[in-house]
Formats: sequence, structure tokens, C-alpha cells
Amino acid sequence: MSHSGSDAKADPSAWRALQDSLTANGERRLVLLEGDREQNLRWLSGLLPGLEIQSGLWTGPADHSPDTRLTRVTPPGARKWLGCEVSLIVWDGWHGNPPDAFAALSGALTAGGLLFWLMPPLAEWSRFADPDYPRTGLEHGPNHPFAARMADLLADDDAVIRVSPDRPESRPPVPPLPEKRFRIAATRDQEQLVQRLVRFGLGRRRRPLVVTADRGRGKSAAMGMAAAELLRQGRQDIVVTAPSEQNVETLFRHARESLGDELAEASPGILASRTGGRLRFMPVRDLLALRPEAEVVLVDEAAAIPAPLLKSALLGWPRVAFATTVHGYEGAGRGFAIRFRQVLDQSTPQWQSVTLSEPVRWALNDPLEALITRLFLLAADGGRLPGKTEYSAGELVIEPWEPAAASDGALSRAFGLLVDAHYRTSPADLRQWLDDPAARSWRARIGDQTVGVLWCALEGGLPAELAEQVSLGTRRIRGHLLPQSLASHSGYPEAAVLRGLRVVRIAVSDEVRRAGIGQCMVQAARAYAAEQDVDYLGTSFGGSADLLAFWQTCGLHVVRVGLQQEASSGEYPLQMVAGFSQAGRDLEERIRNRLADHWLTLLPGNWQGLEPTLLAGITADLPTGPTLDKDDLRDLRNFANGHRGFQVTVPVLRKLSQVPGIMAWLKSHEALAVWCQGVLQGRPWSALQADRLCLGQREGEDRLRQVVRDLLKDGPGL
Repeated sequence: MSHSGSDAKADPSAWRALQDSLTANGERRLVLLEGDREQNLRWLSGLLPGLEIQSGLWTGPADHSPDTRLTRVTPPGARKWLGCEVSLIVWDGWHGNPPDAFAALSGALTAGGLLFWLMPPLAEWSRFADPDYPRTGLEHGPNHPFAARMADLLADDDAVIRVSPDRPESRPPVPPLPEKRFRIAATRDQEQLVQRLVRFGLGRRRRPLVVTADRGRGKSAAMGMAAAELLRQGRQDIVVTAPSEQNVETLFRHARESLGDELAEASPGILASRTGGRLRFMPVRDLLALRPEAEVVLVDEAAAIPAPLLKSALLGWPRVAFATTVHGYEGAGRGFAIRFRQVLDQSTPQWQSVTLSEPVRWALNDPLEALITRLFLLAADGGRLPGKTEYSAGELVIEPWEPAAASDGALSRAFGLLVDAHYRTSPADLRQWLDDPAARSWRARIGDQTVGVLWCALEGGLPAELAEQVSLGTRRIRGHLLPQSLASHSGYPEAAVLRGLRVVRIAVSDEVRRAGIGQCMVQAARAYAAEQDVDYLGTSFGGSADLLAFWQTCGLHVVRVGLQQEASSGEYPLQMVAGFSQAGRDLEERIRNRLADHWLTLLPGNWQGLEPTLLAGITADLPTGPTLDKDDLRDLRNFANGHRGFQVTVPVLRKLSQVPGIMAWLKSHEALAVWCQGVLQGRPWSALQADRLCLGQREGEDRLRQVVRDLLKDGPGL
């Protein structure tokens, strides 16, 4: 599409002067192109040919690009540019503004870079029908608080350059040149990281290194320089993995530059040194499938890789380093640090941690980084409570809360609690929370300090015909996560006809956790649901034994376990419900009874990855099965005393697991894992032996016989 004949001629010399000044100062700028899209594209097509563009991106339709030097990238593909460097971006907001993608792409812009954003006038943002909304299930109501908040922040930011067709062309403000030009060079943080990585790569086994920092701090460059030094010092095989090869371009460039004359071969994804050492890229799934004999494995952009794959990498090689962002555009940075720390503590307790704070690719006070951080609350922090952490019951207040009406400080505190508590909370979640008309929120506060947040969504209420189509899989609608899941996966269309209140997120400050605050907020939501004639309260989350126990204390029960582990957390989705109306209670009972009927049959073939404590908790939560008859008891006694084989007794042992109180009793038994994996999940004895749960089949069966003897003597219900 041609944009010739622009209404107002841009002055390329003025914008080149701005680029030069920004480069000298180590800064970047947002240029907001407000108003008529076609006029602004014509203006851009007149300006960009006169600017220096080393590499640039365009997010709109391919045939609308204002400059042939721009590479088209769709917003869903923005994550591929994490770790890359570009000098100019043109973001076409008229075709949608997914917050995660916008924030991620801005992090690829280097010093001197310009980010052009085509949008309606700021005054219209609160009513702008963003084309990205339908993808998320959001409906276009009269107001969009998320966009309105961004418009206010942009209007108040003096560093934002605003261009509009209805304003006469003016020269952009050019910051004065500094006494000393900014240059991209290794910071002290980065130099120390290179040294740490080299010591790690040459050091003792099973001491993984975790590097965390904000975007632009030079993590990838440091890993590249360290890899080159490790090759110099004798390492022969270093493997780099990341979500995509594009993510490691910076790492390989710095490794290549660091090797200099010692570089013997350079091909896509491979560098070889003159001493015979090799640095190569492998996609993470190829790495885990092929299991190369690598001496060092470097994982870049780790937060964007599924947690189970990270754990497999951690356990698969002697020296593994992980690098990731803290306030991640991926929506996983701090959650990654919180969750992965648990894996590290358990599997490799001598792991090491390094944090980078000083930026490398731009100056410390870069206006664009500060703006993006404010717009999307990337630095939102639940913070620590000032003063005392003990409180009396009278000091705790649970109240309905409107995040869209809150001050930015209160919103940041509340959103920070969600980020700290949940593995994958991103800027897109902030937009959903503010803009979803179905959202209902509560907060817990002590005085004026927010200590807990509960975010729910009203779901369901679909017409019976549509609910039936959802159940049959012939229709899929945006939103309504829990009703759709129960209708399509569990096979109950009435779940989508009834009205439900789903808990989307819940978080409590660390200092007052386990004090009943979470239960108090859920109780407030239950009271609201009863008042509004909602049929059931439910939740869907990555299953863990702790969360299962929490929701049980809130009166919810298991109705569904997902068949596939979540890519982000590696956990099986777990859905729980508490019925309120008669129809809601009937639905809960029917789904639970059917799941219990199918549980022992489905379990071995579908949930072999369920952790034993969680598996025991789910089994104990489900309705009990048929009682044991005299033949079952005889088989159990014979098995316990060694007169009956394990394989022929498995059906009775599984039936025993659904006897009231049995799994609750087994949860505290030292042989719980052997029971869950050997009896319920049906894993082979060789697998249990590999997991060090038993010495072999004979010893494993002997342990189970002892469990049955203990049950026959002291177990409940027998």
C-alpha cells in the first residue's frame, strides 16, 4: 500500500538529529502518532526513508508497511524477538495492542531507537474498540479502564513525542548532547557475571547458576563471552538452548567476537574454536531427546520455557546455567524465580544466584524503559508490610474492590501480590482484570495496607442450545473457562447454562500468609455468590497438594483433573467447585460421582506424572467407592501374608484406595509414593527403582505387603 502524498511533510534532518542525540545519551523514545491512521502512515512513509535504520520492525499488515526495510512481525510472534536488538519499531495499534507483545517488543529496541505507535487520539482511548479484545474474550463496553490509564500516563510523560495530523509539523525535541557519549560496554555487573559463569563452567558438578535481571542488562552477552572463555580454557562441548534460535543471536554474536582469531568455524547455530571446542544451539526439546554429552548447558530466556523441560535440563547435565528476566514481558519472570527456586532447593541445594541491575543496551535513566514499566506495572511488587505482622481480628477488613478505580500505588501493590503468587501473571492479566465487566474483586487490608487480593469472574449463563454445542465440541467461545471445561471435557452442558463465579487469582502477602486471610476473602466471594443467585463457586489452577488443601478448607471439591500438564508450570489443571443453588449442588454431586467412578480406570494411562501427595489428596477428596466384600478382604489378607501375587491383587488394592479414610491414612505413611506409583498409577517396578523408591520388584512388593498388614491392623474402615 502506497503512502505517498502525505498531508504534512516530515523533516528527516530533525529526526536524524534526535536519533543522534538519543544514541549519544543512551536513550530511546516513544513517538505517539495520534489520529487518522492513513495520514500518519503517509507521514511515516515520508520520514522513514530519510532515517538510518539498521534493523526495524512493523506490526501491521504486510502491504501497509511504511518502509521496505522494516521486517514484519505479528504481535503473537513478538516473543521471538526477546534477546534481539533493533533500532526502530512501528507498532500499528489500529490492528490490536496485546500488552505482553508490546512490552516484549519494546525491550528489543537499542539506544537511539524510536518506537512509533499508531493510535487514535489519547482522549478516545477509553472508548477505542481494540481489535485484540475478541481474542481474549473481553467485550467492548462503554469504557476501557486499562487503555484510559495508559492514556493518562502518556499524556503526563514529557518524554513522549506526540505527532498528529491536525497539529502543524514541528521539530521533535532533541535532548542536549552529553559531555561523554554513551557507548554499549560491559558493566561491572556484567564483567563479574562473566567471571562467575566461567568459574561455574569449570567448577564442581551439580551447582547450577541462575541469572536474573531486567531486560537489556546484558545476560545473553555475558553468557556468550563466558562460553568463548570456556572454550579457550578447554571445554569441548557447550550447548545453548532457548525458546528459539532467534533468542540466542546476541549470545552467539558476543561469543564470536570474543573468540576473535581463535574462531575456526562459524555456521548457523554453531561456533568452533581452533582448539576443537564447540558451542552449538539446540532447541530444548531436541536437547532433551538427543541427550548430547555436553560439559556445560546454557539456558537463555528460561522463563519462556515450560517448567518440566527446565527441570529435565537441570537434572540431565552436570553444569547447567539459567538466565531469565525478573519483571518478565513473558509474564513468568518473578514467578519463575519463585517456583523454580523450589525445584533447585530440592534437587540441587548448592545452586547459585546472580542478579544484574545496571543496563547495558541503554542508559540507566532511559525514559522508554521507565514508561513501559509504568504502563504495564512490570515492577509491581507486593512489597513488605511496614511494622508489625501480627494483627487482631478486628483490624482485618475484607471489602469489595475495584482495581480500575484504585490509585496507581494501590493497584501496583495489589498486582504485585498476584505476580509474586502466581507462576504466569503478565501485563495481559492486568488488562483483563481492569477491563473485564464480569470481574469481581475483593481485597483484604489491615489499616490502609493491602495484604490480600481475590479476583473472580462471573461465568456461564449460556443459552441451552449454545451450551450443548460447547459440550459436543462444535463451538468454542472466548472466556467462560470453567463452565466450558466442565461442559466439553466432563460432558455436562448444564455447567455452562448455570451461572458460576470462578476464582481467577488469589494472593496473600507473605508476612500474613497462613493466617486465614485467603479463606476470609473466599468466604466474602461465597456470600456475594449467594446474594446474586449464582449457582456455584469454582476455581481452576495448576494442581499442587498445598493448593488442594487450601481450597478444601474453603469448602470446594474436585470435579475435574486435566489430562495434559500445563506448559508453564508442569502441573495438571485441577478444577474444584462448591454448589450453592439446588441445581449447582446437583451438578457438583453428579460430576464428582462420575469422576470417582472413572478415576481408577483413567489414572494409570493419564496421570502418571501426578505427585504422590497430590494424587492421594485428590483420591481422598472424591466420593468413596463400593465397600470391600469378604472376598476382597480375603485377597488382602493373603497378599499381606505373602500367599497372593501383586499383579492379581492390583484390582483389590485400587478398590481399597477408595475406601473412606484409606488415602488420608496413607498420606502420612512412608510408603505413600510406592503405593501411588505402583498401585494407582501402574508404573513398572523398574521406574520406581530408577526413582529410588525401592530396590527392585521384590523389595517394592514387600513394602506394599507391609502397608496392607498395617491397614488390616489399624486402618480406618476395615
